[in-house]
Amino acid sequence: MTTTETARNTAAGTCSTAAGRSAPAETATDTSEGGAAGSGHGDWEELVRVAVLGTGRSQGSPGALLDAAAVQTVRRRAGLRPAEAGPRPDPAPRDPRPAPPPAARRRLAQLLAGRTGAGSGGGRRGAAPDLTELLPQWLAAAGRHGYRAPHALVPALLDAARARTDLRAPALALAGARGLWLARLNPDWRFALRGGAAGAGESPDPDDRVEVERLWQEGLFAERVALLGAVRAHEAAAATRLLETTWATERAEDRLMFLDSLRVGLTGGDEPFLEAALGDRSRNVRSTAAELLSALPQSALAARMAERALACVGPEGVAPPAACDAGMLRDGVVERPPAGRGERAWWLGQLVEAAPLSCWRERFGGLGPAEIVALPVAGGESWREELHAAWCRAAVRQRDPQWSKALLGSASAPPATAPGTASLAERAKLLSVLPEGERAEWVAEFIRAHGLSEAFQLLGVCVVPWAGPLGRAVVDALDAAREAGSYPWSFSGVMGLAERCLDPAEAERLEAVVARGAGFADPAEASSGASAYWAEAFQRLVATLRLRAAMLSELAPA
Repeated sequence: MTTTETARNTAAGTCSTAAGRSAPAETATDTSEGGAAGSGHGDWEELVRVAVLGTGRSQGSPGALLDAAAVQTVRRRAGLRPAEAGPRPDPAPRDPRPAPPPAARRRLAQLLAGRTGAGSGGGRRGAAPDLTELLPQWLAAAGRHGYRAPHALVPALLDAARARTDLRAPALALAGARGLWLARLNPDWRFALRGGAAGAGESPDPDDRVEVERLWQEGLFAERVALLGAVRAHEAAAATRLLETTWATERAEDRLMFLDSLRVGLTGGDEPFLEAALGDRSRNVRSTAAELLSALPQSALAARMAERALACVGPEGVAPPAACDAGMLRDGVVERPPAGRGERAWWLGQLVEAAPLSCWRERFGGLGPAEIVALPVAGGESWREELHAAWCRAAVRQRDPQWSKALLGSASAPPATAPGTASLAERAKLLSVLPEGERAEWVAEFIRAHGLSEAFQLLGVCVVPWAGPLGRAVVDALDAAREAGSYPWSFSGVMGLAERCLDPAEAERLEAVVARGAGFADPAEASSGASAYWAEAFQRLVATLRLRAAMLSELAPA
């Protein structure tokens, strides 16, 4: 049955029902030019009237009545009366960037669809790659090549960015001006207008002082933060000048956020502004200003902290401050310690972490960082731990690789014997200061000595892709865990990282691991047990690495 016939049948039944409910008392007169049924343009009430009286008395035919009723039925179901067309939006701005090659466009469509293939039941992930986790890598690689998003995929890209905040910056950068143009037409994509202007090239030209000043005075908070970052990247000193124009009238929480944005590109030129912020009425603002100044070893605050710290620590031992005076408070020292911490130890740690690390060489007779860290500390192990923990924080804050390496110690030594800290979180921070190559070598040695059970946080600070000794160490450790009879979900975090971070070149070595594990000692384990789970996990890892290699190849310019 055709759509028209269906509508006519529906209309006939509806008109009959309406006629049975509301037969008119008076006799109707004929309508002009064949009546509503003949013209096909009468409203619903007129059609019901004709159906009640009969088409013979209205000079219309039954077929014309049903055709008109069919049209009106469709209109009523649509729920909206036809209206005049509104003004068309202006065309989307032209994006001069090239589109990705055809194969890469098809790959992006597949990743946005999130098809992961048929997996196994029972909560098992199966051997198929998780495509949604590869989308960030595709976006990052496309951005490095300078591509724009394919026009047809911009809506799906905006939907993905709406669902995942981690995708917003790269997705909006790829969508560009066309993405913002579409976002203005769909309330679901309004997030792009709040946070995407800087990433999509719509922030004002930092040299356009009039427009920068207008947005700084009138913009939303997110727009002002993005503007401050853009100005900071263009000219560091211009950002602090912009802040000074409204600093006195900003809310405390906004001052704190603006101040935090100065971490990027921090230089000695920021010192006057930060020194003035030490007198801020907000304690959090004062503490942040002091932290930033202590990251500048040549600042006046760093010199004041060095004088205080050197008076407390030396070859003869540790003598923590007896009180927290007004000068210490102004320089960002927090007076009241957290629960369980002694006051004097708390004050000492803050002084040492804010002092420039360069001051300790002279204080300890010319010794280097590794030698100073190895010295015994008079006064007991607790003072040694306090001192080393403060040096760890100072090394991270001042981005000092020599001190970081000294405090990390040997990667093969038991973690509890680390000279600086046994905390994996602190070790990861220290590792982030080291050059990329040294960082990877240290983590590879740690994995060879201690396995993967404690390596997740350390691997998270290593540069991607994991290649060379680090990649081999990860693969060998996974194989050792398989041979030991562990289950792969004990290493689910590392496996997830490996899928995203291993060099695709490691796929060949992993295939050899899969081949070795194919011969089960017990045939019953072929479909159950640790061996089956490991085979599935390794197959998924290999498939993911192959897919990543294909993605990068597809994105390469012709």
